[in-house]
Amino acid sequence: MDNVITKSAVSRIRSLRDKRFRDQSGLFVAEGAKLVRDLIDGGMEPESLYVCGDDDMGVPAVAVSAGDMARMSHLKTPSSVLAVMKKRPAVFDCASWHDNLVIALDGVQDPGNLGTIIRAADWFGIEQIVCSPSTADLYNTKAVQATMGALCRVNVCYMPLEPLLERAAGEDVPVYGTFLDGDDIYSSPLTRGGVVVMGNEGQGISDSVGAAVTRRLLIPPFPAGRVTGESLNVGVATAIVCALFRGRLR
Repeated sequence: MDNVITKSAVSRIRSLRDKRFRDQSGLFVAEGAKLVRDLIDGGMEPESLYVCGDDDMGVPAVAVSAGDMARMSHLKTPSSVLAVMKKRPAVFDCASWHDNLVIALDGVQDPGNLGTIIRAADWFGIEQIVCSPSTADLYNTKAVQATMGALCRVNVCYMPLEPLLERAAGEDVPVYGTFLDGDDIYSSPLTRGGVVVMGNEGQGISDSVGAAVTRRLLIPPFPAGRVTGESLNVGVATAIVCALFRGRLR
């Protein structure tokens, strides 16, 4: 391993905290030996790799001091491995929604929630997520870390949802959405394929996107009528919905 890290390299890595620079460069930062190794094993390409310690990542790396790693890191507690990764192209494949689920995110704001949803999608074999332009950036460090490497296996793209959902409905693809006035998901018919829309943390699904939903669902509290919090966290709710859809296939 080399052991030279320049001030300009440190500055460049720090600049990737900003979405504008991530978009301009096509790069993002991932930290932690397991996460970085999972991304590389999953086919994502590192532009540069920095190691502080004895981690062998199997690809060329620059050895850096703990002080330099702390200056580069986007985390409160720096890891021993930091990679500058190349983004991968993301193109939505409409053919997938006939035989598998697609998750559509309408204005999910918290990068941690986005990362959790990507991780849940990976666990339940869902390979496509479509995000509205107002949804948090996939390559925000908090989102990347929360995916635990799942972003190399789940295709995530950004586009306006309304035309896409209207197209789905036109192809007789069911468009599900979660609402407080929806039908009980435990007793509702669920299909192998379709689109599942999940909404903003505070406002839920927007009116314009909700107009394209053809099947409104509710995750009810248990027992019915029990006084609970106002709503579920969107990451938790998405995982529950995915599990219930998959459970019907057994």
